[in-house]
Amino acid sequence: MNKKKAIGILLNPKFQKFCYFAAMSFSLAIIIIGSLPGARNDIGQYASGWLLHSLAYAALAVLIYIGSKGNESGRAVKTVLTVAVMGAADEYVQSFFPYRTAAIGDWMIDTTAGLAVSAILWRYWPRICRQAG
Repeated sequence: MNKKKAIGILLNPKFQKFCYFAAMSFSLAIIIIGSLPGARNDIGQYASGWLLHSLAYAALAVLIYIGSKGNESGRAVKTVLTVAVMGAADEYVQSFFPYRTAAIGDWMIDTTAGLAVSAILWRYWPRICRQAG
């Protein structure tokens, strides 16, 4: 697949809707799987909490940014706010389980990952779009 065609897929409204739906589904999966007894400890053998949070919420940010409409700044703000709310929801749900701990630090990692990805996409998305044209 050539570069122009790949970028064209990213800009397709159907793909954008899919990305937004995928982000919401992934966020729900994070909450559900993270609520299972022992799941966090099992995956913690392979990666640290900060790495898991960073990667998961960075992936969510990419999906949300691509799935959003509007100009680059609006998409970036929407992405950061959505990731922050998703991270807060995850931590809130964790507070109800005796084997999990809600942590402001985890939420800050989530939000920082969303902010970093949004900043990168805000900067480079116009260039990506120009390459499709």
